[in-house]
Amino acid sequence: MSEFWLISAPGDRENLQALERMNTVTSKSNLSYNTKFAIPDFKVGTLDSLVGLSDELGKLDTFAESLIRRMAQSVVEVMEDSKGKAQEHLLANGGLKEKMKCLKIDLTSFVTHFEWDMAKYPAKQPLVSVVDTIAKQLAQIETDLKSRTAAYNTLKTNLENLEKKSMGNLFTRTLSDIVSKEDFVLGSEYLITLLVIVPKPNYSQWQKTYESLSDMVVPRSTKLITEDKEGGLFTVTLFRKVIEDFKSKARENKFTVREFYYDEKEIKREREEMARLLSDKKQQYGPLLRWLKVNFSEAFIAWIHIKALRVFVESVLRYGLPVNFQAVLLQPHKKSSAKRLREVLNSVFRHLDEVAATSILDASVEIPGLQLSNQDYFPYVYFHIDLSLLD
Repeated sequence: MSEFWLISAPGDRENLQALERMNTVTSKSNLSYNTKFAIPDFKVGTLDSLVGLSDELGKLDTFAESLIRRMAQSVVEVMEDSKGKAQEHLLANGGLKEKMKCLKIDLTSFVTHFEWDMAKYPAKQPLVSVVDTIAKQLAQIETDLKSRTAAYNTLKTNLENLEKKSMGNLFTRTLSDIVSKEDFVLGSEYLITLLVIVPKPNYSQWQKTYESLSDMVVPRSTKLITEDKEGGLFTVTLFRKVIEDFKSKARENKFTVREFYYDEKEIKREREEMARLLSDKKQQYGPLLRWLKVNFSEAFIAWIHIKALRVFVESVLRYGLPVNFQAVLLQPHKKSSAKRLREVLNSVFRHLDEVAATSILDASVEIPGLQLSNQDYFPYVYFHIDLSLLD
């Protein structure tokens, strides 16, 4: 499963024994894979400042998760035909271990082997400064994401609009990629070449009657240029002064004159525009995908650091000073075992908050002063990490 529960309990002897009991039960019952989650000692500051930080980190957590999900979706959209391979590009830098620094590793491995990045987010700085650094980093990534994807999407939309013109039936699609100069009588004061759409069952009728649909039709001037499932596009040359009469007679015989006049400059411009857009898209594809991969990794790493900060702040607010708690990362083995796993945790840590533990079993019990719904509150500190970013 790509789901994790990040919890913490006080670090005293009684609660370390409780953690051991949790590990034993969850292991024997095959409920989850558990690992210690190392969080550095930060400068705590005042409890008032921690309360403010708790609220700010909650909002930053939501923003960071939203950002990495948008970036993951952008990778899918940019790759188009290779959507199944998008997950291969959603990786994180290997962490701080020397052997892994240059490696890209899967997100699950990064979370289970998490180490705080002291170089990027110095733990000796005040907590407010660390949070501010992460917030500014994510805000800049979001700004860049918006501008880069907007430019690419505009280009993609313009190209799709042009490509749509080349699709559809003979009544609606562009003809610039089908006709050529040789198909038309050009530069004549008296003659003009028209394009006529003829249903497939009526080909033979067309060949027999087109010369007599009106006066002044040039004999043997018709030619089939292209066809689709429903019909064919034929040329016919006639005198300009009988155009309207010819169109009228053609309609009566279920032949449709397509409004098209050969303009070499316009056709050349359209073809050059298509070539330019294809070239620009190809040039932007590589750099954009590389940017997404690098900055997805940065944003994801920042998000997991936010989770660590939230555990630290909530643990100090919940368990008090001096700072003494143990964080543990649980990976439930399957969705169906989540309920049983929650029951084990609530039983093991019931002593931390009897009211909360009881209220989980009895939703009618209110916890005084608690703003969250009972379902969001547990006797221990708890945060959820969901790595199903493409769902």
